[in-house]
Amino acid sequence: MNSNQPNITFPNSELKLTPTTQEINQIDIKVPSTPQDFGVGARFTVNVMSDDYISIILDALASPTPKELKIQTDAVSTLIKGSERNILDYLYTVITKIAASGHHVSATILLSRGCPGEITCQLPNRSLATHSTNISLEKTGITVLAQWSLYPLFDDRQTAFSHMDDIYRAIDFAKDKGTYHRSTHFVTELKGDLAQVLETIAMGWMLVGQTVQHVTSHTTLSINSPTMAF
Repeated sequence: MNSNQPNITFPNSELKLTPTTQEINQIDIKVPSTPQDFGVGARFTVNVMSDDYISIILDALASPTPKELKIQTDAVSTLIKGSERNILDYLYTVITKIAASGHHVSATILLSRGCPGEITCQLPNRSLATHSTNISLEKTGITVLAQWSLYPLFDDRQTAFSHMDDIYRAIDFAKDKGTYHRSTHFVTELKGDLAQVLETIAMGWMLVGQTVQHVTSHTTLSINSPTMAF
């Protein structure tokens, strides 16, 4: 040690390296316990190629919904807030009812959870989904083609984490489920019964939510298209 260095002292009253048990107990840590705490929600838009599209869409939107869901329709889309399962059930009910009209239908679905910027979401860092991703819907007999994108939004640059690892994991899940059709520019194509495709989209999103806090998913569905080639 250099003898010319100044002698620096820290008064005991100012130096505190470890908080006391009483201080730890006074820390209020909010643990997410509800879908609203996690910022779980969806937006979807449905387009029906029919002159009667207004009544077809409004009749479907009026379908019975779980009391837990909060639904708000604006000029662009319909917002759904609630648990992952109830959101999926509502999307399944509404889109199945519209698809049953036999008209060509296009639907876009945005799923999101864990967004730190969500207006109703106050998450501690690295809050992950802990629920089961096993969801089963009754088959509809309606075949659809979908273009699906999944976005694990992870900001930690201190690790060797690759967001593609979780994306590939979700794609492998779709292959195991039998809904994977092909990979193409910017999207993965899914094909199968409407129920199975919706299961894949929701369960893939929830699966990645077990390792990444903020996850979004975007899907476009094509149903009853006269140009659909299978």
